[in-house]
Amino acid sequence: METVILILAFIALLFVVFEEVIHVNKAETTLFIGTLCWILAYFFPVHHESTTEISFYFNENLLEIATLWLFLTAAMTFVAYLNSKGFIANLVQHLLPSHMGERKFMLLIGLFAFIFSSFADNVTATLVSVAVIASLDVPAKQRLKFATLIIFAVNSGGVSLITGDVTTLMIFLAGKVSITDLLYLILPSLTAVIVLAILLSWNLEGELQFDNSPKPVDSHDKIIALVFISTIIATLLGNAIFHIPPVLTFLFGLSCMFLVGKYLGREHDEDLLHYIREIEFDTLLFFLGVLLIVGMLKEIGVLKQLTEIYSVMDTSFANYCLGVLSAILDNVPLTAALLKAEITMNTPNWLALTYATGVGGSLLVIGSAAGIIAMSKMKELSFISYLSMAGYLLIAYSVGYWLSYWVAKYALAT
Repeated sequence: METVILILAFIALLFVVFEEVIHVNKAETTLFIGTLCWILAYFFPVHHESTTEISFYFNENLLEIATLWLFLTAAMTFVAYLNSKGFIANLVQHLLPSHMGERKFMLLIGLFAFIFSSFADNVTATLVSVAVIASLDVPAKQRLKFATLIIFAVNSGGVSLITGDVTTLMIFLAGKVSITDLLYLILPSLTAVIVLAILLSWNLEGELQFDNSPKPVDSHDKIIALVFISTIIATLLGNAIFHIPPVLTFLFGLSCMFLVGKYLGREHDEDLLHYIREIEFDTLLFFLGVLLIVGMLKEIGVLKQLTEIYSVMDTSFANYCLGVLSAILDNVPLTAALLKAEITMNTPNWLALTYATGVGGSLLVIGSAAGIIAMSKMKELSFISYLSMAGYLLIAYSVGYWLSYWVAKYALAT
């Protein structure tokens, strides 16, 4: 039975890697294989366990998944509303001047993608940032550099907040780091983005012109945006001070959004519950399928093999290598596997691993959702063209990783 589950897990990985080739959504394949693995466990119990024991393990796995699912649903509903109203695009246009030097714009778009992805999902942050550079009249090589920085910055921005990256949220929910611990990653990840911006802008000398005609922002949308920001702040403070589970605070904020929206939308007869349908359920179903597969791999003892890398090299170097590996393997199952393997590490190493799994996927364009989305929106961006930037990306990733480790080690030791 263990062999069958391993084969199914490998097939699921192949389906994810070759999604663009076979044209089958990875959410469909991982959910099918994930549920199939657990059904087979009931027919052919692993280690001769009873159905009661299997149900206990399944319910334990499902509770972890439900917590992550509900948190993401709440956060993505906020973003879906603001995005559909054009609030985010208008905000970007308000911030841009009529013209700007290419070097300055390189740094600005990197900082924008970094900050925005900390509060919104990577998908929205990438789409908005790519939309800005897509309108620029610049050579393909320069647009490629802008896109490269956006992908790296989007992935970097989310690692220090549980609202910004799924793997950060997973490590936090597992109790490996606290919200205040994660704040130590802000400086290293931001420094890495600035380093990459400097490297990519080395030969840029021109001026850029922008269409500076944003539409007026509706006052109702401003209020909803304020509710969203307040929810994020309340989530961070509530957990840091009172240890309130983030999913509870975010669901409360979502309910406030619905009630406020109901009052504000009476004249337009708009129900904000509609925007739950606008979120990317294929992403949520993908997480569900992956975590079901990883949960089963834990039960058959496979995940313990991941700890072998920590027996042959220092923990900090092992985490660095796993971050590079996440450019090939999806960082969600990789992080889930490491958590299920119950590896023993101190807080600085967990923080460094948080950075590694969150940013390491930037090394290849297929290594993160941000890269795949950007590639689908820009003809200049392909696997090979992005690979030409690998040297710059590896330098920035290395700077961010080792700085995150040493900053956390020094700060937590004092």
